[in-house]
Amino acid sequence: MPDGAAANSNVQLSDSAAKRVAEIRESEGNAALMLRLAVLGGGCSGFQYKFDLDETINDDDRIFENGGVKLLIDDVSLGLLEGAVVDFKEDLGGSFFAVENPNAAANCGCGASFSL
Repeated sequence: MPDGAAANSNVQLSDSAAKRVAEIRESEGNAALMLRLAVLGGGCSGFQYKFDLDETINDDDRIFENGGVKLLIDDVSLGLLEGAVVDFKEDLGGSFFAVENPNAAANCGCGASFSL
């Protein structure tokens, strides 16, 4: 968790993740696109992260913002993500959005799922 961030206070969208969403918005020509993160049952560790691009804010969404880029998380998913940081990573395996989740007791090797 970044310095100065209070534990379990909210979810943060990293600068690199915000920059990547901004790049996608520009390439798609759609300034209304927002990053949506949900937690679903399944995956190799019990829960899995699902990322989408969305133009719609639902009634049960919480909005987190960095540099004009919005991250949407529904109330149910937020309970499993409090205090997490959503990042964008580039390495030899490719480029991807990732979640640094302090609530996860274990993560799978691919980083797409976790257990409590």
